Amino acid sequence: MRMTLVLGTFLACTRLAAAEGAAATPTEVVDRQLAAYNARNVEAFLKFYAPDAELFEFPDKLLARGTVALRERYTTRFADSILHATVAHRTAMGNKVIDHEKVRITWPDGPGTWELTAIYEVNGGLITRVWFIYGEKTVNPKN
Repeated sequence: MRMTLVLGTFLACTRLAAAEGAAATPTEVVDRQLAAYNARNVEAFLKFYAPDAELFEFPDKLLARGTVALRERYTTRFADSILHATVAHRTAMGNKVIDHEKVRITWPDGPGTWELTAIYEVNGGLITRVWFIYGEKTVNPKN
């Protein structure tokens, strides 16, 4: 009985969160996850991803699957105090949002930038898949 009540409460909260997210457009979902990324807040960031979300290096190299793997990947990344992404160009169609992003990041050789294209797939108000096309990595010259 107690387990049924706990499970019922959990499912009701999950449905409510999904319903609230479903009202957001795919572009709004991606914008909100980008804000959480730039705040380097892993828990806020993960709220925009489905529990079984998948990240790929385009076209099909799996980088991470599921909340645990995403948390591990981004906790490490968010430790970088200069990490910040900006959208240079965006195209959206249906449930896909395609961003050309410029990321300020610390490389082993020093601070720099990384250009990439991220293709987000949004279903039910959550990001379910992301494909990354990695571009140029630059290290800023040391003074």
